[in-house]
Amino acid sequence: MGIDEYGGGQGPQADVLVVTTNDIPGYRVEQVIGEVFGLTVRSRHLGSQIGAGLKSMVGGELKGLTKTLVQTRNQAMERLIEQARARGANGVLAFRFDVTEAADVGTEVCAYGTAVVLARV
Repeated sequence: MGIDEYGGGQGPQADVLVVTTNDIPGYRVEQVIGEVFGLTVRSRHLGSQIGAGLKSMVGGELKGLTKTLVQTRNQAMERLIEQARARGANGVLAFRFDVTEAADVGTEVCAYGTAVVLARV
């Protein structure tokens, strides 16, 4: 697997700027729209669970599960961006992920932050 399969985030030409910080140098917040989030729940794949169980006996990275979690986080982030854009935002501040088990059948990933309208200073 290449490096692209293990990462996420935005490209350089994103129309909604998403950052983990509370402010962005060179920008000012003109309007706070409010909380936005993107949510997805992924079930466990039986094959990857068996492979993960076997791999955990000998140690090492569980690449199949890593790839699935990266895809899941990226999907949650895409949904957050869609919601921010639909509400008129061009930025999301204080971006975070929350990951929890969902009723022992899957993993819930929530991407959340504060949607804002930004202006260059």
